[in-house]
Amino acid sequence: MIEALAAIAPGNPLREGLDRILQANMGALVVVGDGPEVLAISTGGFLLDAEYTPQRLSELAKMDGAIVLEAGATRIARANVHLLPDPSVPTSETGTRHRTAERVARHLDVPVISVSEDMSIITVYRGAHRHRVEPIPQLLARAAQALATLERYKHRLDQVSGALTHLEAADQVTLRDVATVLQRSEMVRRVAEEIEARIVELGTEGRLVMLQLDELTMGVDDDLRLVARDYAAGSPGAALKSLAGLSDDDLVDLGQVASVLRLGSAVELDTAVQARGYRLLSRLPRLPDVVVDKVVDQFGTLAKLLAATVDDLDSVAGVGAVRAKAISEGLSRQAESTALQQ
Repeated sequence: MIEALAAIAPGNPLREGLDRILQANMGALVVVGDGPEVLAISTGGFLLDAEYTPQRLSELAKMDGAIVLEAGATRIARANVHLLPDPSVPTSETGTRHRTAERVARHLDVPVISVSEDMSIITVYRGAHRHRVEPIPQLLARAAQALATLERYKHRLDQVSGALTHLEAADQVTLRDVATVLQRSEMVRRVAEEIEARIVELGTEGRLVMLQLDELTMGVDDDLRLVARDYAAGSPGAALKSLAGLSDDDLVDLGQVASVLRLGSAVELDTAVQARGYRLLSRLPRLPDVVVDKVVDQFGTLAKLLAATVDDLDSVAGVGAVRAKAISEGLSRQAESTALQQ
């Protein structure tokens, strides 16, 4: 469906043709795909094999039959075609054109576009999915509302993330603190996904929305991954997958969020936990990931890492005296900075 919506987004020739049909108060049924399975349910009409243009699409829409485009929508394969999908395929539509569109999309799993003459709306069908294309002003309004929500969520995420950093430096982290950061990060990610879908529909009109989205979500995925590496008992990837699989209702429950870390079935939210140190080490400049892994493997917890001397750090393979001093000073600065901010 996302690919189908991208094909008819503003700025694309196919969308221009559909808009011309709407402006002329006409209806249309357009199938994007001319493979053998489409031809098998097509009768009548005539073969065109002509280059696609918005003007040709709107002119062909004056006829009652369906218009068949090749898969890339760069050529018009056939026009005035009568489609005969399997009548046993279920459909919830009532109008003839929309019923045919939904049955073809379900039967063949190809994008089918229906333009309603009476209601002046464009509906896209793909497989079992149906999506009504909203006007650009309405899409922009919804995107602006979603961005405002995302901004609030991101502000709250920054607060709890900063609090977690302070608690890590003081070795006072509880499972509740970690679960709160995971919860807020996942909320931000889900709102961002919704906005991304809006951007696909907006096409060329969504550039500014995309820039705002990128700015608001910068670093969120990386920080979420590092939190999972710091605290998950099993695979960080499996923990993030479980987090993404939580329902919206479960995401509100910190206990459910904490369970993705797999620290045990009866762990209380106020149980003290210790970071491994990935998150703070990742903030140090010019520190390769392979060195970070070796340092964490050597000390095991952030508390031991913060208490380590330069000589202790120098003893780690691949660190060296210069880098050991930089790590020690960098971690100390972070600890002091978070203490001052609190």
